[in-house]
Amino acid sequence: MNVLVTGGAGYLGTELIGQLVANPAVNEVVVYDNLSRPNYNLFLGLRLVHSEKLKFVKGELLDSRALKKVLKGIDVVYHLAAKVSTPFANEDAHVYEQVNHWGTAELVYAVEESDVRRFIFTSSTGVYGASEQFVNEETQPDPRTFYAISKQRGEEHVRRLAAKRDTFIVRCGNVYGYNKSMRFDGVINKFVFDANFSNRITIQGNGKQSRSFIHIEKAGKALNNLLTSSVEPGTYNLVEKNIAVIELLDVLKDIKPSLEFIFINQHLRLPEIKVAVNQAFNTALGIQETRALKDELQEFLKKFAF
Repeated sequence: MNVLVTGGAGYLGTELIGQLVANPAVNEVVVYDNLSRPNYNLFLGLRLVHSEKLKFVKGELLDSRALKKVLKGIDVVYHLAAKVSTPFANEDAHVYEQVNHWGTAELVYAVEESDVRRFIFTSSTGVYGASEQFVNEETQPDPRTFYAISKQRGEEHVRRLAAKRDTFIVRCGNVYGYNKSMRFDGVINKFVFDANFSNRITIQGNGKQSRSFIHIEKAGKALNNLLTSSVEPGTYNLVEKNIAVIELLDVLKDIKPSLEFIFINQHLRLPEIKVAVNQAFNTALGIQETRALKDELQEFLKKFAF
């Protein structure tokens, strides 16, 4: 089958592309990305095995003509392209609305006129807003930020496809872990980077706020396996653990006893989100095993050059 990945040059996209290219069920992988980050790491390093399957098209989500052209002959679409943010960031309202909302709408319009059979959209657990209680797929979304609102509006467009195509909305927790296109605005990635190079971590608020997480390798594996999985179409949370910020600090202190830390506005309790792990979904996609966080972070630290 032929697969299109929007945003394929990004953090999660880079991970997914490597797995799709190695997937024997895939004949061709087309990466559609505007390289706005800018991030060229997908193109660097050793050649991927079976890289002859891989094709790159530079394009915009809001370019309906280009979308219709690139969708010719495509069987499955992964829609990863987005203006991304940490869950509670609240800036660049116009950009989020244009890219995450209307960009998704343009893609859906183009898919409706194509022969695409399966559509997989990566949304965010940020659409649930803030909650001290565990939320799940049955919880009514209550987005609190421009980013989360734009992702929910994107979901609404994607649901239009469900009547005619296998349609999946995958709400990812905070993605963390090493790959060559990694981001450093997420809490774990930033903490590990700071711990390695400055031996000092800055914590906003009292640190008791929890977040939901999924390792980059497991996120990529889950999405790759969703290509041919018998999982019923629908909306799913892709989460493997929930961790309070202060717990991350404890693990890093255990690894690096000399680590220093500074609290900013320690009297404040910041918004949190705790998402129930969907064990059945994770098991169906082959990501049920969970490694100890300490082991993951120790391996992560070894990835840095010095």
